[in-house]
Amino acid sequence: MKTDKIVIAKDLSRLFLLGGQPVKAIDKVSLEVGTGEFLILKGKSGSGKSTLLSLMGGLDRPSSGTLEVSGIDLSRLGPNQLARFRREHMGFVFQTFNLLPTLSVLENVALPALLADTHPQDSFKKAWELLRLAELEERALHKPSEISGGEMQRTAIARALINDPTLIIADEPTGNLDSRTGSRILGFIKDLNRSMGRTVVMATHSSDADAMAHRILHLHDGRFT
Repeated sequence: MKTDKIVIAKDLSRLFLLGGQPVKAIDKVSLEVGTGEFLILKGKSGSGKSTLLSLMGGLDRPSSGTLEVSGIDLSRLGPNQLARFRREHMGFVFQTFNLLPTLSVLENVALPALLADTHPQDSFKKAWELLRLAELEERALHKPSEISGGEMQRTAIARALINDPTLIIADEPTGNLDSRTGSRILGFIKDLNRSMGRTVVMATHSSDADAMAHRILHLHDGRFT
């Protein structure tokens, strides 16, 4: 694992209004994530895991504090710049697969590259390579409704890799899968980290991935415990 830092957060807070009252989803969190690290965030529902992932991924903005990802101060980016940052630096894997039902597996994987103005030939070539990595070549022309939940999640992971992200954000990636399929997905994510050197920050309730992590941090009421 390299020693340089891909995420540097200092006194990071995120407040929401609930019934007119401010609620701190993240409360002055400081965190550094090294390049090539596999970090797991643990905590009960409402502890702040998903909020912290959204902040690191540029999907949400902090109320206060500073956050740098890949050397970029996210607070200085406008909406269009944030969208470009997400395309170029982030790969997202969620509990819900978020595949477009009218597109084939191959088209779903290639889509982020096409949206980033990568040449279609290059986009589909890379998508085929990722489908081979995910052992999904035989499903390439199927629609999401024609494949299993585990295959949909592997498709989502392949899609997350299409633009060569520097950081993979995974939010309960096995939450909708049975234990056997979930174990296969976790093994796939571990291989991405160990074999391909991808930095992974994953939120999960499960202990199945604990042995794979370099570090495990616990959140409670928006703070590390």
